[in-house]
Amino acid sequence: MATDATNSILPTRVDPTSARFEANMRFMADLVSGVRNEEEQIREGGGAKAIESQHGKGRRTARERIQMLVDPGSFYELGMYAAYRMYEEWGGAPAAGVITGLARIETRLVMIIANDATVKAGSFFPMTAKKVIRAQNISIENRIPTIYLVDSAGVFLPLQEDVFPDTDDFGRVFRNNAVMSALGIPQIAAIMGMCVAGGGYLPVMCDHVLMTDGSGLFLAGPALVQAAIGQKTSAEELGGAAMHSAISGTVDFREPNDESCLARIRSIIEKWGYRRQSPWDRKKPVPSALAAEEIYGIYDSSPTRPYDIKEVIARITDASKFDEYKPEYGKTLVCGYARIGGFAVGIVANQKLHAHSIDHQGHKRIEFGGVIYTESAEKAARFIMDCNQDLVPLVFLHDVNGFMVGRDAEWSGIIKAGAKMVNAVSNSVVPKITVILGGSFGAGHYAMCGKAYDPRFVFAWPTAKYAVMGGDAAAGTLVEIKIRQLERRGKVLSDEEKKQLYESVKQSYDEQMDPRYGAARLWIDRIIDPMETRDAITIALEAAALNPDVAMFKVGVLQT
Repeated sequence: MATDATNSILPTRVDPTSARFEANMRFMADLVSGVRNEEEQIREGGGAKAIESQHGKGRRTARERIQMLVDPGSFYELGMYAAYRMYEEWGGAPAAGVITGLARIETRLVMIIANDATVKAGSFFPMTAKKVIRAQNISIENRIPTIYLVDSAGVFLPLQEDVFPDTDDFGRVFRNNAVMSALGIPQIAAIMGMCVAGGGYLPVMCDHVLMTDGSGLFLAGPALVQAAIGQKTSAEELGGAAMHSAISGTVDFREPNDESCLARIRSIIEKWGYRRQSPWDRKKPVPSALAAEEIYGIYDSSPTRPYDIKEVIARITDASKFDEYKPEYGKTLVCGYARIGGFAVGIVANQKLHAHSIDHQGHKRIEFGGVIYTESAEKAARFIMDCNQDLVPLVFLHDVNGFMVGRDAEWSGIIKAGAKMVNAVSNSVVPKITVILGGSFGAGHYAMCGKAYDPRFVFAWPTAKYAVMGGDAAAGTLVEIKIRQLERRGKVLSDEEKKQLYESVKQSYDEQMDPRYGAARLWIDRIIDPMETRDAITIALEAAALNPDVAMFKVGVLQT
């Protein structure tokens, strides 16, 4: 059926009074509430005693410093779930002991990286280093000025082998400092506590260095200096703010306290000039015509109850408008143009509704929602190439089971079509933003711009599931392998034992599919409330707009 270009507003067929809608609302609200409660616990950092200890030193906590530094209400935290339920044998490391996120200072968009001294004195666990590097990589990709609030005892020594040597470990932080400076990305470091050992290089490799009285900056502390060379000295004499300000000349600004230091940072940023903006088109934002809270009732996590992804799209795009690309072809992937937060975008989304289609032999068939078929992959590959040709950023909305399998699919060239889509995603030069709504399984995860394909940001709803395959299928496969291993050893399991084994395996697998598991390992930048999807994408696009450089788009050899 032809579409009317003069009326690209998406219609809605949602019944908010239906029992299914209300059940979905309750289910999603419970999940979101659970995430918010956990986030409140994470924000407590090392707990009340550690916060009291920080205050006793005349210092603010990392979160207090951030709130004093940034424009009110502008901090958008990333990586809050980093190290979630990890390092429990060491007492845990909430938020990996470092707070990162986007914010505005004097209206300028910046990245904040702040050590949380209430968590093991701000020591670097393996995930701490990876979280700092992830924040720096976001800054590099998007050319975001970066502010470091330094208050760290250095590497967490019991885990030094996983912090020190590799390409995504501690040393990469300083390498990134140098690369960012060479790229012209402004960096400000404020030493507001301890900054010792190799960590001392971070602030000194930044463009501006500030330091508060009572802080310490040295390659080796007094105890280590005495042990190494027999020299006795106080921390203040060895590496205090007065020494670095007047003698070594390392510090640009010596400040009496946190408040003065944070005010100085704002004063420096307020005087910065403006760089050329990127070419992404933006107009004045227009709110969606439909209520975002209705997403709660629209999304259905049950595979037996498909939902229409266009109902979700209608609640995140400006004025609920969407110019759908090839709507009658490859229907299990929805592609089209829209605006989000005023930015022009191309959207690639998995359609969960089952679709009627006709194959090349004229045979009618049903295509399962959430599955990528040959026609869907070819359509998406072409659409992605068009967006790159026209300089339109891409937004991927995941709820994908994977690519279609079986004889008919193989004969239709599913691998070839999938390779074409993966090629287009891999070589895409426009900003890519990924939002995982539901399942993100197997090669479907790759084709829809999973983490390995360099999306600028990865967001996930609390309903996201992240794995090679779904829990039931994976558990069945793993249990079958285990049963065969046991049988080869002469042990035959009863039906009850098989059931218990299945439940145990499935529980473990389901835990690994949970978005919090992925967020703990930084596969996901932020777990978002579905109602905030539009805001999250807008913030990501604002960050991407700071980078004016766009490489030439080339795809190399495409399978045809």
